[in-house]
Amino acid sequence: MTEAKKHLSNRWKSYGFSTRAIHDGQEPDELTGAVTVPIYQTSTFAQESPGKTKGYEYSRTGNPTRLALEKSIASLEKARHALAFSSGMGAILTIASSLRSGDKILLGDDVYGGTYRIFTKVFANFGLDCEFVDPSDIEAADQKLASKKIAYVLIETPTNPLMKIVDIHAVSKLAHENNSRVIVDSTFSSPYITTPLGFGADVVVHSTTKYLGGHSDLVGGAVAVNDSELYERLKFLQNACGAVPGPFDCWLVLRGIKTLSLRMEKHSRNAAAIAKFLYEEMSRSKKIHSVNYPGLPDSPGHNIAKKQMKLYGGMMSFDLGREERTVSFLKGLKLFSTAESLGGVESLAEVPGIMTHASLPESERRKKGITNSLVRLSVGIEDEEDLVQDISQALKLAR
Repeated sequence: MTEAKKHLSNRWKSYGFSTRAIHDGQEPDELTGAVTVPIYQTSTFAQESPGKTKGYEYSRTGNPTRLALEKSIASLEKARHALAFSSGMGAILTIASSLRSGDKILLGDDVYGGTYRIFTKVFANFGLDCEFVDPSDIEAADQKLASKKIAYVLIETPTNPLMKIVDIHAVSKLAHENNSRVIVDSTFSSPYITTPLGFGADVVVHSTTKYLGGHSDLVGGAVAVNDSELYERLKFLQNACGAVPGPFDCWLVLRGIKTLSLRMEKHSRNAAAIAKFLYEEMSRSKKIHSVNYPGLPDSPGHNIAKKQMKLYGGMMSFDLGREERTVSFLKGLKLFSTAESLGGVESLAEVPGIMTHASLPESERRKKGITNSLVRLSVGIEDEEDLVQDISQALKLAR
């Protein structure tokens, strides 16, 4: 690809988030004037002569619709570069492929089950060593970094599913002092809420399936970085490993991005209302044992969240104490569907210990507090009152 296409434009740098979400990387098509990015549904591109292209040769290597998405994500993350992938795990896979046998990676101790699985069950077979730490415990993270030669620190914030908040700036400072890079999986926040590179992180990862796409109709992933050398390495691996999205999926993410700011505002308002209701219900009822949401004033990570999050997001979890009660609660819901995934316009409920985090050994799940009575909610953009009422009536049915 040409230098002009490889490096992303600064034209929209001074504009606000919603303006960039609609325009950056998505200017009207030069050939036709189409105001929506075309879907370049092609696997290959004609060459003027052998090796002489118009910037594209094969869609695994590069595609105009994908480039538009990569420009858009880089803009939203305030990054120099971004890469799009066929899934969030495809993004993680490609980053992991940049490591060598004997390298160590430090993972948050309650990372998403798929992330845990790929490092402990796949890359462990190739000599990649994993360490785990509670990244919200800065002292513990410091001890791990000082005693081990860590290549990457991979954290989520908020964590999935316990909603712990990790101080990105503090972890990044410690990591850089020990010659480590920091990867932040910011899927739960979206770039509208948090831009981790601005707090010192080196790599941002998203499952674009979630809030960026926003409509539960695609699977995709993304990586954003500032370091040009790291970008070139990951770009090589993107092409070599081939975990790339098709042009139609890229177009769907671009469509979702245009309304991201509006949706995140509504997701966050609805989640805050439900968290408040559950917290108050916890004081009245023995059914609720804990509520995990960073917007609650007495949440352990609330003060850090206030510093690094614009809003508190649409994700939360709470523990009903008994698996049987949890099952009856889920059966009683009318608006929340029992389903994996998150970040769509519709509200979803799931039990991580049985569903999204089942790949973690049961002993590990329980040690971390991921019980079979823990419910994770992805709060949608329905009417706030209807969602609170749905939670309320389902709790009454829960035994």
